[in-house]
Amino acid sequence: MRDIDWKNEYTDEEGKIYLRPMTYDDAETFVKWRNSDSVKKFFIYREKFTKEGQIAWMKNNVDTGKAVQMIVAMKDTDRPIGCVYFLAVDRTHNKAEYGVLIGEDDARGKGYGTKIAKLMLRFGFKELGLHRIYLRALEGNDRAIKSYENAGFKKEGFLTDDVLIDGEYRNVVWMAAVNNTDK
Repeated sequence: MRDIDWKNEYTDEEGKIYLRPMTYDDAETFVKWRNSDSVKKFFIYREKFTKEGQIAWMKNNVDTGKAVQMIVAMKDTDRPIGCVYFLAVDRTHNKAEYGVLIGEDDARGKGYGTKIAKLMLRFGFKELGLHRIYLRALEGNDRAIKSYENAGFKKEGFLTDDVLIDGEYRNVVWMAAVNNTDK
């Protein structure tokens, strides 16, 4: 990947937040966010995360190009507020799965989710050459689904009783954004 001036090239239109690559130094903060009840209730995978597990995951996935993991930070203070990522980066079909979490309580409900998704779509299409970026959302996570739609994702499918969480089968909404400028 080319040298990127993250703070200037991947900043939202209002200049409040920016993306930067996640480092091993961020692992402890990510684990704290991911294990918080306010975050994990919206995730399909709910097992407890550890710093050692996150570092191993980064070595096996991020360092090998199977995933991309970024920190979302406030531009004026560099304070991390969340994480965004592409999983299952598929170079054969130029697609990846999108995921995001806003870890800091005081950063939620301020519209950052849509801004983050737009930045990550631009990054995925421009820097990684992806054609399709997809995501899964639990039915009932209406705020996130609306945010994804505002960023450019479209609903593509609905899977009934797709996942078992806390002893209850839950429905999953599939969404995707496609780069039509690469055809």
